[in-house]
Amino acid sequence: MFDEKVVDSCVTSLTYPLNEQSGPLFFNSGTCAATLWVEGLVDSCQPSVAIFLSQKYVVSAKMQDIYCRNRKETSEPVKTQLKGTLPAWLKGTLLRNGPGMFSVGDTSYNHWFDGLALLHSFTFKDGEVYYRSKYLQGDTYKCNMEANRIVVSEMGTMAYPDPCKNIFSKAMCYLQHTIPDFTDNCGTNIIKYGEDYYATSETNYIRKIDPETLETQDKVDYMKYVAVNLVTSHPHYDKAGNSFNMGTSIAEKGKTRYTIFKVPPASAGNEKMCLKNLEVVCSIPCRSLFTPSYYHSFGMTENYIIFIEQPFKLDILKMTTAYIRGINWASCLNFHSKDNTLIHLIDRKTKKPVSTHFFTDGLVVYHHVNAYEEEGHVVFDIIAYNDSSLYDMFYMENLKQDSKTKLSSKPNYRRFVLPLKCEKDTETGKDLVTLKSTTATAIKEKSGSLYCHPEIIAEGVELPRINYDFNGKKHRYVYLTVVELTPIPAKISKLDVDTRQTLEWEEENCWPSEALFVPAPDGKDEDDDPSKSAFLLVLDGKTFKEIARAYVDVDLHIDLHGVYIPQTQQK
Repeated sequence: MFDEKVVDSCVTSLTYPLNEQSGPLFFNSGTCAATLWVEGLVDSCQPSVAIFLSQKYVVSAKMQDIYCRNRKETSEPVKTQLKGTLPAWLKGTLLRNGPGMFSVGDTSYNHWFDGLALLHSFTFKDGEVYYRSKYLQGDTYKCNMEANRIVVSEMGTMAYPDPCKNIFSKAMCYLQHTIPDFTDNCGTNIIKYGEDYYATSETNYIRKIDPETLETQDKVDYMKYVAVNLVTSHPHYDKAGNSFNMGTSIAEKGKTRYTIFKVPPASAGNEKMCLKNLEVVCSIPCRSLFTPSYYHSFGMTENYIIFIEQPFKLDILKMTTAYIRGINWASCLNFHSKDNTLIHLIDRKTKKPVSTHFFTDGLVVYHHVNAYEEEGHVVFDIIAYNDSSLYDMFYMENLKQDSKTKLSSKPNYRRFVLPLKCEKDTETGKDLVTLKSTTATAIKEKSGSLYCHPEIIAEGVELPRINYDFNGKKHRYVYLTVVELTPIPAKISKLDVDTRQTLEWEEENCWPSEALFVPAPDGKDEDDDPSKSAFLLVLDGKTFKEIARAYVDVDLHIDLHGVYIPQTQQK
């Protein structure tokens, strides 16, 4: 299957395609890297670091060999071969999540995101690094394994009954898909509520996991605590230990709305599931009852929450009949390019949207960078596209093609600025943004709404991460992957948004992934920070110089997102 010439190949944790020759998440050969930055002081012995994963592939390997193959578990910890020296204070676990199995028996998934979730972790202990991985053994996984075929539908793959089933079984299957009970194949990210960690996708189900052993634990249904059918996989956390997230309530009591909720931290001496104490912060009516907006993340400052209601919509009526019509649920997700994007600004104190209405042109956004308040304005940064072609690139039929594929819309780092004061007598056509540090505008319309035009800070970048200590505050540094027009991330970039200067890391045959920034215990600055097999790369967060590599001889899978858990936060 492979040629004799072998090169280092990479494993990445991306939410966008990786191949200019086929489709979603593909590369011809080379090393792929998952990154983690750790903060330290420039003049101290505690440097910043970044972590990469790499594995062997050959130059002529087909895209389907790299991205569409089922991966095996490494259920017991494997000690890596370390080259270099890790910071002594780096003690914890890098925990990541993503699809790892794409076929069961003689059935296969249609979309890469549908693959069965495979958790994996790198644990830093006593100057060494240990690796392990396990499949998330939820109901979906167990049902599929027992039947030896895909029997639970995913967003891009409908599971139809076995042809040998009787007509009653087939009828029940059709009925169940009219009002679908979503999958618990939670393969997108890891989130924290209280002291518990959960694997999550974007349905109403999450799965509690043991972050040390990766064992699958309780199945949790959000709908027992709040009426939401879909929930984001990117919550926010504040200094008090509260978790904030939001979800969509579809036609609940005759209304479709977006619900923002807060999960409080565990109280002293009481480690019961914190979701039982969930509080609704605010509900925002959807502008259309049967076509709610899709969203992957949202923004938050000290006093405000930013929600982008984009014209990337899920048609609920089409979704209820999708199974009968022989199409998947994802085909009911469409971008309406001529529609405006509504920007909702919610006051966290009043728990209501502010009186001013903000809007911009149609766009598609998956990831927020950060948001903060400055001199009577709310500033928020996002990575945005002009269309929705990114999602289509993840279909397996595209991944299995070696023809060149490019993004039709380059992802851009955009900054929007929302003035908090808009008087009724303000003249039409006036720009209400008074910040001198940005070219973003907010123009008063006749209707009284403000048309917001962003400042483009960078082009061709994705998967933004910041030092989370600056979440909701004015930040200076952002860590990104550089993709340009191709789905292949060529390098990692550290962007200074004030000076627009960048530091970059790249290596031949290596494709980097999402970066996770981990502050050193005494970090003060914002950016403190064998035969080649799979490896974890550690970079200095300030200089981007290599500090160490940890090689592990396993067949790593391409993941999506994850978290770093300091040893002090582990039970």
